[in-house]
Amino acid sequence: MSTVSTPAATATTTAATTTDQALLRRAVRAGIGDIAEKVFAATRISTEDGLRLYEADLHVVGALANHVRERLHGDLAYFNVNQHVNYTNICNKLCRFCAFQRLPNQPGAYVMSPEEAAAKITAQLGEPVTEVHMVAGIHPKLEYQYYLDLLRAVKRARPSIHVKAFTMVELDQIAKKARKPLAQVLPELIEAGLGSVPGGGAEVFADRVHKESYHLKISGDEWLAIARTVHAAGLRSNCTMLHGHIETKAERVDHLDRLRRLQDETGGFQTYIPLSFHPDNTEMSDVPGPTAVDELREIAVGRLMLDNIPHIKAYWILMDVAVAQTALSFGADDVDGTVVEEKIYHEAGATTPQKVQREELVRWIRDAGRVPVERDTLYNVLWSGDAP
Repeated sequence: MSTVSTPAATATTTAATTTDQALLRRAVRAGIGDIAEKVFAATRISTEDGLRLYEADLHVVGALANHVRERLHGDLAYFNVNQHVNYTNICNKLCRFCAFQRLPNQPGAYVMSPEEAAAKITAQLGEPVTEVHMVAGIHPKLEYQYYLDLLRAVKRARPSIHVKAFTMVELDQIAKKARKPLAQVLPELIEAGLGSVPGGGAEVFADRVHKESYHLKISGDEWLAIARTVHAAGLRSNCTMLHGHIETKAERVDHLDRLRRLQDETGGFQTYIPLSFHPDNTEMSDVPGPTAVDELREIAVGRLMLDNIPHIKAYWILMDVAVAQTALSFGADDVDGTVVEEKIYHEAGATTPQKVQREELVRWIRDAGRVPVERDTLYNVLWSGDAP
């Protein structure tokens, strides 16, 4: 069937072409014209290109990332109405970057019973919550049945809620307590109520950083292997990188490349979330942590390198709200959700609120010049700000 080019369509195409040409000229002046050409052609950039993006003009890198973001999502910016349940802070991994962990009998140590976790859900029944984000420390004395009971209690409290729970590190522990392979454990967790996996605990895959900062935790290769098993079980997950501590730029690029290679294989990652290191109250309090400029660059580089992962999240709980808003023009298309009672990053010095109302998120997104879209965990649209 033939098509007719209307004046409006022609004008839009011309404007887009003119904008791309202007951006290409800026990229050439910044020394990354060849990378820009790959971006415009939707061709994968190399790890060498990724390293160069860490040195190039941030505004140009951000504009290229925004080009990809708008090619994929236009002006849409996603959020959801969610709550967090951190069911225990007892942990035996002793990660140097963590302020949340406690040892048994240490002041502030706690373990929620399944009923106590369910009470957190019940307390929010008056809010339109669609997701609970449930992660915690690695408590070696919690038995396999505890995790099944936890999932079932939460689902009983709110049957419609989507349970996004357990990092790859937690899943490794759960399988050990079950004394059977994770591939056999996952169907049982799914039957109990598990809906997807949040993707934390990756930190940085580099062996050097692993040995220096979190040597008791699973390795990068083990994290990726568990993610592969999660995806094979039919579960979607997010993926993360903790940045702004002792990792090098080359180690960040390697991390991103390993994520996209696994995504080529499984297609199971739906969102990438760069997590900003917060040094307060940790063994690494002498490390300054990332600046707002660092956070924006990490969003942009992630969007440009991870060409096969649909969404990039500016996790507002770890950023100043204004930085998260700005990130929506540096490659991010998601800001997470309303977040009730987040503990892990606030223990490490995060100063953002622990909860916002849905209306505030909508206003933040609109103030950033984007169209707010409420989603569920799997990116089904529940409401759109551009609906008539």
